[in-house]
Order: sequence, then C-alpha cells, then structure tokens
Amino acid sequence: MRLQRPPLFNARGSECRFGAATVRGRLSRGQAAASGAHRILALDLGKKRIGLALSDELGFTAQGLPTLHRTTIREDLRVLAKLAAEHGIAFFLLGNPLHMSGSEGRQVAYTKEFAGRLREFTGLPIEFWDERLTTAEAQRVLRESGVSIDRRAGAVDRMAAVLLLNSYLDALATGNVINGER
Repeated sequence: MRLQRPPLFNARGSECRFGAATVRGRLSRGQAAASGAHRILALDLGKKRIGLALSDELGFTAQGLPTLHRTTIREDLRVLAKLAAEHGIAFFLLGNPLHMSGSEGRQVAYTKEFAGRLREFTGLPIEFWDERLTTAEAQRVLRESGVSIDRRAGAVDRMAAVLLLNSYLDALATGNVINGER
C-alpha cells in the first residue's frame, strides 16, 4: 500500500509536487527528474547562524543537519546550494518570522530578501512557513532533555529547523497546506 500526500501549493498558489514538477529555475524537468529532487531543506534563519533540517525522501520525517555558522552572504548561499545539490532538494522551507499577532516585523523583510537571493542563486523555489514559537519550543525540548547550557546554545537553531519542518510535514499530511501556509 502506497501512502499519498495531498497536493502541495507554492507561494504563488500553483500546485507543485515532490520531484520534477517542484524544481524550477536552472534545472529542466528532465534534469530534476534525473536528480531525484524531492526533499525539503528547512532553514531557521538567524543573523549569526542558520539552523538546518532535511526531510526524508518520502516527506514524512525531519532530520537536523549541522548548524551553518554564517560568514558572508555569498558563502552562505554557496554552502546552501551545495547542500541542495548533495541531498536532492526540491525546495527550501524558510521560517516566516511573524509577530504573535500575525503581523510582519522587521525580520520578515530580511528573511524575504535572503530568500530572494537564495532563489536566484540556486534556482530552487522557496516556501515560507510560520515559525512562531519554534525557537522557544526548541529551547524547552533541549532543556527538558538535559542538554547542558553550553551545548544548548549550539543545538537550538538545528532543533528549531527540525520543529519548523515537522510542523510543515504534519500540516502537509493532514491537508492543511494551502499556498504555502496553514
């Protein structure tokens, strides 16, 4: 028995699927199909670090990757493009840093600017997902699991990216993803 996920919609409202149909930009459909692109790379974007999480090939689980310690925008983009190529990424999932009220703050503009540069550099689509409370939840999980304060600081970004991606995958599995949002 093969499980099927509901359709995925990008930020422009058009349907996309894991695999060739999801990948746009620099790869043709044939190249995307040959590359097997169907994973999601989630980013918890910060000024100093970027937390990273990768979905499995079926889109059911999220696994944390080592946190990217930021240097320059050009180097950050190069590292992310390399990860995308190595893991067959269909699209990037970025946390949308909304206020608790749902309104956009200054960080949203920064995130969207970074997303535009990432899209241009890699040719891959970007989806945004509500990241409210992911960092707080990551800190709580790490604190409750007994991780020391020193190790917690380095792990919180990765955990936040895992929580972001898990939230997205859970919503996708229940059909609660429309136009890249809940």
